[in-house]
Amino acid sequence: MATDLRLRESDEIQGDIIAGFKKDNVSLLFLKFEDPNQARDWMRQLAPQIATTRQVAAFNEAFSEARKSSGGDDPKGLKATWFGVSLTYEGMRVLSATDPFEKAPPTGSGLEAFKEGSAKRAGALGDTGDNSPENWLFGNGRNQPVHAVLTIASDTEQDLVAAVTAQREAAAAAKIVTIFQQNAKTLLGSRRGKEHFGFKDGISEPGVRFFDRPNPDNPEEVDGHPGTRIIPAGEFVVGEEPAPGSFTDYPDWARNGSFQVVRRLAQDVPGWWAQVSVKLKELKRAKAVPDTATDEWLAARLVGRWRSGAPVCKHQDRDVPNDPKASSDNDFDFRDDLEGLVTPLWSHLRKSSPRAGLQAPNPSVPPLDAKDLDGRRIMRRGAPYGQPFDPASEGPGGPDDPRGLLFVCYQANIQAQFEFIQADWIDQPDFPPGRNPQPGKDPVITEADNVDFESRGPDGAIKHTPLSFQQFVQTQGSVYAFAPSISTLKALADGRLTGRSQGQQGGQTKPQTGKAYPADEFLTVPDQWRTGGQTQFWACHGDQYRKISVADGSSHTDRTVKGDSRLSALPCFQGVGRIDCVLPMPDLQNPGGKSWSWVFHSTGGKQQYRSISITCGGNHRGTLERPDRDLTAWNSLNGVERVDCFLPVPDQQRVGGKSWYWVFHTSGGRQRYRLISVADGAAHADACERTDRELSQWSSLNGISRVDCFLPVPDRQRVGGKSEYWVFHGEDYRKISVADGSGHQDRVVNDDRSCSGWDSLL
Repeated sequence: MATDLRLRESDEIQGDIIAGFKKDNVSLLFLKFEDPNQARDWMRQLAPQIATTRQVAAFNEAFSEARKSSGGDDPKGLKATWFGVSLTYEGMRVLSATDPFEKAPPTGSGLEAFKEGSAKRAGALGDTGDNSPENWLFGNGRNQPVHAVLTIASDTEQDLVAAVTAQREAAAAAKIVTIFQQNAKTLLGSRRGKEHFGFKDGISEPGVRFFDRPNPDNPEEVDGHPGTRIIPAGEFVVGEEPAPGSFTDYPDWARNGSFQVVRRLAQDVPGWWAQVSVKLKELKRAKAVPDTATDEWLAARLVGRWRSGAPVCKHQDRDVPNDPKASSDNDFDFRDDLEGLVTPLWSHLRKSSPRAGLQAPNPSVPPLDAKDLDGRRIMRRGAPYGQPFDPASEGPGGPDDPRGLLFVCYQANIQAQFEFIQADWIDQPDFPPGRNPQPGKDPVITEADNVDFESRGPDGAIKHTPLSFQQFVQTQGSVYAFAPSISTLKALADGRLTGRSQGQQGGQTKPQTGKAYPADEFLTVPDQWRTGGQTQFWACHGDQYRKISVADGSSHTDRTVKGDSRLSALPCFQGVGRIDCVLPMPDLQNPGGKSWSWVFHSTGGKQQYRSISITCGGNHRGTLERPDRDLTAWNSLNGVERVDCFLPVPDQQRVGGKSWYWVFHTSGGRQRYRLISVADGAAHADACERTDRELSQWSSLNGISRVDCFLPVPDRQRVGGKSEYWVFHGEDYRKISVADGSGHQDRVVNDDRSCSGWDSLL
């Protein structure tokens, strides 16, 4: 068992998969793309906002420590809003403009399940009749296909509402339709941590190798959580090592991602409890249960745990709600209860996770060990929706008020994990196999018309009492999706997948496959421009930056000067998740040992800018000089939704007290450019000198649909009346030149090359 925790530092794996958002307030937006180009642009803005495992794990650990210090109260000063995104097969097709699978997925595989989608596979999972797709609110596979699922989770309802509003507006601006919004929320008071039937939920989640700390005395269990097994990470994260015998042949784009199942499960709370009462009377008439048995007693056996979470196998007679250890107890199995006389074989707990104690059809074969079932585990991230049941309420909380469970799980193989549990265990009467009578289906969430209640008669022999349960949990929506790595999200934002090039068709630029672009923006280190034949830049990518250098000379050798650091480590970048672009203030470069810049960045889908300064020499200390303001403060940017990059007009810098720039910006999902000027002086008055034009006006940008950033070639600025720049777009870059003079003629100096040619950007 490995003891390193490298996955806790991952900035590639989305944060909800193995770290878990663990927020009280959640909304899922089910989205449909109307315009592929605008959808890609939306993804480009969204990708830097997606929470990573490193971010979520660090927050959760700090939150947990703060709770311990406060005696169990939630720390008021610690809060966050997290974003996660997953894509259906059709959603990936739209963004990549190609089939994500070069060849048909293997028959019976999880990849096939992902491609087909949950609606097509509903019948095999018991989703028939009232549960069938034609009755679903989303994911029915008909007129409103789901292309993406955006998860928004927050500590406070107020922050959630603000984030959802911003994301819905950003989606609408990109012609993305929100076809359904599902809200969910932790129940309050004594119901906290429980689902609507009243039972504590989320207790039995597995540990993950390379993420959870192993117990030094028993490295197969999570430290401090007896009985919680550590499962191979590859069962949840594609590309990590899975359990023996698990599927491993995944496409490159799947690496560091996870397949997601989302289901809306409506719960008829009064109906379910009324049925429990009826069945208890039947069992008492049959002398199959003690006379002292109550509705709570029988309900606990249906679930496998009492309301508090205490396992029935350890607390057979009554609940122990005041024992915190019992309520989170996973340190048990069913080796000593193979017949299911204490915890029934058909209980939800045993049906969904048999643990050690699953008996083979041949009684002479020892029960399976828990590790033999590692390949069937899933990572659940569900939450209840709707108001708690209140029989006296005529409004929210009343019997007819919608309520249920928003079921979410992650796994590497939908077929072998979620579908197998649902179809082969939960919905299979003959599981555990080889028994007569058959145990029956899971009566908590399915229609179980022939359940075998086993008890011991007065003579000591096992007595079989048949029971029939109606279904009081209804499937009202289901989606199969994939939560890609951050790199794959950025690649999809450029219409790409990993590893293949689509080229061009009919003179039209067509999205290509490959890795995401390596940098969002370059910022020149103020006092390191062509010093000793080297120029240093900060290369910003996502929420990180690194220092690189580029040498003068024909080869322009590049190297990494200092590795990645977090933007948040600098006071001037607090609150900045990703830098979109930077514009140095033309008359404030190194006066008094400081260089000033405007920094443009996006928050909640809306771009803002701030003013910062960086000292020259030493540690290059950054200071926030003016906090964020809206783009509307710039007269020259009227009508601009987001600035992507600036390119200085080479021979028009500080001429007559003005500096001119071409501004490349995205509006309506399409990139254009305009010409603006910025005056010297405290006000830095700006003006739009020429209105928007199409990129096709630049002969040097032919075939590019979006420029990510420009980097000046240090020793080729205004040499012979020309200035050269590297143009980064997607995974490629090219070199262009722009001439001085009124026409500012431009041309390609070097054709596109892969960004992997830059050692400093790998």
